[in-house]
Amino acid sequence: MPLAVCATPIGNLDDITLRVLDELRSADLVLAEDTRHTRGLLERHAISATLLSYHEHNEAARVTEVLPRLEAGERIALVTDAGMPLVSDPGARLVRAALDAHVPVTVLPGASAVETALVASGLGGGSYAFVGFLPRKPGELEALWRETSSWGCAIVAFESPKRVGASLRALAGVDPAREVAVCRELTKRFEEVVRGVAAEVAERFTEAPKGEVTLVVAPGVAAVDVAGALAAVGELVAAGAPRGVAAEVVARLSGVPRNDLYRGTL
Repeated sequence: MPLAVCATPIGNLDDITLRVLDELRSADLVLAEDTRHTRGLLERHAISATLLSYHEHNEAARVTEVLPRLEAGERIALVTDAGMPLVSDPGARLVRAALDAHVPVTVLPGASAVETALVASGLGGGSYAFVGFLPRKPGELEALWRETSSWGCAIVAFESPKRVGASLRALAGVDPAREVAVCRELTKRFEEVVRGVAAEVAERFTEAPKGEVTLVVAPGVAAVDVAGALAAVGELVAAGAPRGVAAEVVARLSGVPRNDLYRGTL
């Protein structure tokens, strides 16, 4: 049987796929980042399963323990507290070990804080880069904001509620006019998305907010060469590419919104 890597809800417990529910019901063992948290999810959906903790502090030992069971044909599912395992969560060692041992690995998709925040922010629509959790050291954080100012894509990052204010102030110090969205408690009852330029949004978070936070940051001004992007669309159209296709391709590469490029070629 394959190792099943299962996405779980990022907040609302009903945001789980039918495939994941079936897999959790059928599993001989469910590896969970926090067994108490996962037990609540299972109880919500009337599922009884054997749980075993699997987190960053015991990952190496668990791989040694679990791999022989996978090789023997047991059905094992891997989950984290929220979202997809391996995406800033444990699981990479087990997946790598399973693949090296020629044990099939199947991924059951589901809720994603990264993509949910990107869409909710209004800053998506083109390419984006997910950078995981932001650096804790001020110097490294400032360096990251300066580096991403030349990237032609939106940036998505996780941040602790205790540090989100400092991270926003660091961004404002580098690029105060850069657009940002603070997405808090996504899919939960008190979901909130605060949008604006970095300098203004930083003032909103002088105190730590409650709940999980995902940041979405627009491409830096230095990254967006609108005139060059429009020229590239024009060249593609002149070469015979459909206007919509040309706009889509250049939007992905430049970070300029597709609709702006499309209208600019009319």
